[in-house]
Order: sequence, then C-alpha cells, then structure tokens
Amino acid sequence: MADELSLSAEFPRADEQLWREIATKALDGAAPESLNTRTQHGVTVKALYSEADWPSASNPSGAPGAAPFTRGSAAERDPYLPWDIRQEASSPRPADAAREVLEALEGGASSIELLLDRTGRSGVQIWSASDFAIVLEGVRLDLASLSLAPVGASLHEGLSLAALLASSGVSADARIDFNLDPIGVMAQTGRIPDAPSDVVASTGAAAVDITSAFPKSAALRVDARIVHEAGGTEVQELAYMAAAGAEYVRSQMIAGASARAACRNLLFTLSVGPDLQIELAKLRAARRIWAQIADAFGASAAEMRIQGCSSKRMLSKRDPWVNVLRTTAACFAAGVGGADIVLLNAFSDPLGRPGPAARRLARNTQIIAQEESGLGRVMDPAGGAWALERLTEDLASAAWGLFQQMERDGGVVQTLSAGRFQAATAQAREERERALARRKEWVTGVNDFPDLTETPPQVATPPLREDELAPNRAIVGGTFSTLCAAAIEGANLADLSADATPAENVAPLSQIRLSAPFEALRDRAEAETAAGRKPEVILAVLGPLSEHSARATFAQNFFAVAGVATTSPAPEDLAAQVRLRAGAGGVPMVCLCGSDKRYAAEAQSAASALREAGAGRIILAGRPGENEAVLRSAGVSDFIFVGVDVPASLTDILGWRTS
Repeated sequence: MADELSLSAEFPRADEQLWREIATKALDGAAPESLNTRTQHGVTVKALYSEADWPSASNPSGAPGAAPFTRGSAAERDPYLPWDIRQEASSPRPADAAREVLEALEGGASSIELLLDRTGRSGVQIWSASDFAIVLEGVRLDLASLSLAPVGASLHEGLSLAALLASSGVSADARIDFNLDPIGVMAQTGRIPDAPSDVVASTGAAAVDITSAFPKSAALRVDARIVHEAGGTEVQELAYMAAAGAEYVRSQMIAGASARAACRNLLFTLSVGPDLQIELAKLRAARRIWAQIADAFGASAAEMRIQGCSSKRMLSKRDPWVNVLRTTAACFAAGVGGADIVLLNAFSDPLGRPGPAARRLARNTQIIAQEESGLGRVMDPAGGAWALERLTEDLASAAWGLFQQMERDGGVVQTLSAGRFQAATAQAREERERALARRKEWVTGVNDFPDLTETPPQVATPPLREDELAPNRAIVGGTFSTLCAAAIEGANLADLSADATPAENVAPLSQIRLSAPFEALRDRAEAETAAGRKPEVILAVLGPLSEHSARATFAQNFFAVAGVATTSPAPEDLAAQVRLRAGAGGVPMVCLCGSDKRYAAEAQSAASALREAGAGRIILAGRPGENEAVLRSAGVSDFIFVGVDVPASLTDILGWRTS
C-alpha cells in the first residue's frame, strides 16, 4: 500500500518565530502586530493567525449541516447549481421587462428579481394582474424562481402586488419570494406609522396567509442591505438582521405559525462588499447568530436562506470598469461564504439602467465562478482556517451584543422610532467618509489612480417619457385574501390608490455611494472645461528626477482626483509658461514638487519667482514643517500631503462649490 502523500514534505516546517524576526526586520524594528487592523466596530483583523486563535478542541463551528450552522445549513450543495444565480429586471414597461426576464433566464440566470415601481422611475410598472401575465409570459416558475422587490412599498402596497401576482395565473406550486418588509421600508424611508407594532402584527398574519396559498414560497424579507448601503458597519448590518428577523418570527407565531414555519418564511438579504475576509466571515456569522435565535424560538433545526447581493455603495460612476473587479470579489465572498442566492449588480449600475452587455457580464461572472472556478464544489472551504474562523466568531459576538441591546430597548421598531440605530449608522458612515477623504481607504479609479482618459460604458436610456411616469400614491385597505378577490374581479392598483401622509418622520437610512464626493469634483471639472475654463496645474519640479519623482507623481494623482490635468514643463520653461497663462487672463496654479532637503534650499526662492511670474496659487507637495511661515510669506498658500482631506483641499484650491 502506498505511503500517504504529503504535499508539504519537501518544504521546511513553518517557524512562527522566524517569521516574526523577518517581519520585524522588514518593519524597521516594529512588531508584526503593528500590521493588525481593526474594523469600524473594533473587531481586530490580524496580520498573522495561529492555532491559538482557533484551537480545535474548543471549536464551536460544528460540521457542515449541523448546529450552529456556521458552516452551512445543507449537507452538500448541488454541483451543477451550488447557489441560485439571480438577476434583476427593471425595465418600466411590462413588455420590455418580459424581454429582459427571458434574456436573463436564457443567458444562465436561474431566478429573477423583479424591481417593481408603480411610478416607472426605478422598476417595472405593475398596475394589474394582466401586467404580471405579460412580464412572466413564457417563464416556467416550476424551473425558475421569482423574487418581487417593490421599491419603497408599504405593507398594503406589497400585499396588493402579491395579490395581483396571485391572480395572474401563477401556480400555487411556484417558488416565489414575495419579500414583504415593512420594517425595512420604515428604516429606509424614515416613515413610521402611528402604530408600527400593528403593522408588524399585520405582516405576520399576511405572511401566514401567503404561505397557505403558496406553500413553496417565502413571504417576508429581512433586508439588512439597508444598513450597509447607508454606510453602516458589518456588525450593525448583522445586528439589524437579527433584530428584524426575530420581530418577523414573533409576529408570525402570534398569527398561528410554528417557529419552524415562521423561520422558513424568511429570506435574509445581506450586502457583500469587496473585502473578501470580512464579507465571507459576515455570511458565516449571520448563520451562527440566526441559529441561536431560531433555537431560542424552539426551531433548533431551522433553515436559513441567505441572499448575498453585491454592494451598491462600493460602485463608482468614474472608471466604472473597476466595478467588474469589485463585483467579482463580492461574488467570490458570497459563494465561498455559503450564500444560497447571489445577485450581482451590473458594473454600470451607478450610471443608469444597465444595457444587455452589462447584464450579461453580471451573469457570466457567476457562471464562471461556478463552472470554471468550481467555487461551489466544496462545502465551507473556509472551515478550519484560523483567520476566518476567528473573524467569524468575533463578528458574531460583536453583533450579538448589539442585537441584545436593541432587544432591551424594545426591539428593532422601537429602536428605529427613537432614532438610535440611525444615529449610530450615521456615525459609522461619517467615519468611513473621513477615512476616504483622507485616503486612508481607497476607491480605485476615484480617490486613487483616477483615469482622466476613461471611456464610459453605454447604458439603457429610460424608455418612459415624463408624462408616462405615474404618481406614487399609497395603497390602502385589505388583507391578502380580500385583495386577491378584488384582483380576480379585475381591480388594479389605481382603484385602491389614495394619498397618504406618514404619522411620524425619523432619520432614514438613505443609500449612499462612497465615491460620490469625489465624483462631484470630477463633474465640476468637466463643467468648467465645457465653459472654456479648463482647470490645470503646472508642476514645478525641483532637483533631479530621483528627488522629485515621488512627490510629482503624488501631486499628479492628487489633482487627477478632481479631474484636473497637470503639466510638467522643463525648469527653464517654467516661468514662461506661467507668464503665458497669466497673460491670457488665467490664474495659473503651480505645485512645487521636490524633496524636503530641496525645499529647505530652494522652495522659498522658487515660490517668490513663481509669484513674480504671475502664479495665482502656489501649492507645495509635502507637509509645511518648520518653514511654513517662511514659505507662506514667499507665496505658498496650500500644502498637500498624505492624510490631508482631499475633497476639502481640492475644493478650496480650485475655488469651487460642489453643492
């Protein structure tokens, strides 16, 4: 019998102490722990993990398919479709949406998420059962599942849409995610009704009615994306998920559902960003948290379906091609993290409704991940990895503490009504925005390495004219069964419409994009150029290339963030270039670039000469240091360096208003 094959036999055994010595030397004497980072919620991410971080003897993650389900809720995954490839359809006209649905299914998607918006601005206009019939013509819902995503819909609006779908000829055996989520609507819009607890109770009753009519479907969505897309942390997203999920289970059990049936009636939706470690661990932590909650309700073997959606806040309008890399990373994290459903936004999503090529690329990213990369062939490939197991547990523990606090405060609805959760999310968003502004965090192509020669992709033009857009009126009245009866009689949403005013307004969890402040600068630069005032900065390099190269590159990248090009004339031509621009009525901006020693010897005289030549604004690439007063007296007005607030500095230097 052949000896066991050891793939590491030819390599020396790893020695942690040797690694530490080499790392310390490379860090100029600093300890390797100096490379550790912390998430916004204080969870440590180490540079190096060891068995001490995750001793196998006390491993709480269990086995695949066993409690606490950190490693997945199923014993094995379908090798042909390890996760459901879901794609959005959002064309406003039902006939156009129908073509989009068939294109997605024929192109490899296994389910469809219909964005529904009665106004026609952000999704499909559905006003009657016949509209649903048009959209779903030729679709076999026994083979492809359907997910409804009503944009900002109240409970009654969501119920009305569900009733129209039920009355459109859909089989009771169809697999549909109806995605009622009034808590999510409250959080996202800031509209809290007079008696929010009554709304939640009505939601539980409606969910029981829907699953009685459609036993293979799920009625409710726990949409934690709302927190992520508003700038919240991973811990806040997980805590909200736990609190909203618990609220929906309670409401269904009051309506007569068993704990197990109530848990199975939920679809958990989480955002997945580009950080592979964090996002992968977040999905695993979500299962660990929910297993504990389900067990407390008496549903110890409850299944948890997770839909991972690529983050929208990470997408950029500028250099959108980098979005392909971001969504690919999200796909990897979702697939390896064990998501049951994955939905990738098109890379051109921030620019407008995506065209066929962008939608195809979003589908093919998942198909390649499944069929060529084989990401779904192994159950929980992260299992046993010290780093990912430790990170999973730390995220789960931090989120559990926040969830318990929300429960002590009266639950998720009460916490939202008081505005506490929104305030904490806003604080996290502001911290991240400050880090981005100072380039401690990066959005490639936006606040780092911007491409001023980019060619934007084409997007689909909105097919509805302004006069075709419908007003967004609220739907009132009726349970699911009565609304179904009305729909069968031929009623449409317009017949049930009435203007409604929310009883109370609180701070909403509004969606953001991290790159928006920088894109506003680029937009302004283009507007200035179109008006014949193209902004430009002249780089005044001091000393040889070896001395000025680093700071000249930094300055070029810095100004490119605002869409401002730089030129670097030869030193002997510098003064003439400044005089030429000043003589043409401009206000030349010049940036000095050199080493600290060169600044000490030449910056003062160089700035004085540039001011005499007509430079309107003189900037120095580097910290002011001890010579700040001298340099300012010579004409230097601004200093740009690593750690400066980039949007604020550029706005001030360029004299722009971006609001």
